[in-house]
Amino acid sequence: MNCRPGCGACCIAPSISSPIPGMPQGKPAGVRCVQLDEANACRIFGRPERPAVCGQLMPSVEMCGDGAPAALAWLTLLEQATTPGLSSGT
Repeated sequence: MNCRPGCGACCIAPSISSPIPGMPQGKPAGVRCVQLDEANACRIFGRPERPAVCGQLMPSVEMCGDGAPAALAWLTLLEQATTPGLSSGT
């Protein structure tokens, strides 16, 4: 599956602890990445300065749902479920 053009959910919902050009401390969950352009495309896609975690996140039917709002909701829930102290198991 390929990314849906104009979505950008994976560049907003998750936290990224690695440095990103323009965000040297990484990116908090729910904050739009500075490398996400006006069309919700990654300005550093395929470039070496793109965090490895970004390249490891692969689109899937489950994650992407039927549109950007569904993808944002799913990724937000995943972020909450995997954040220490926020998951329902703690």
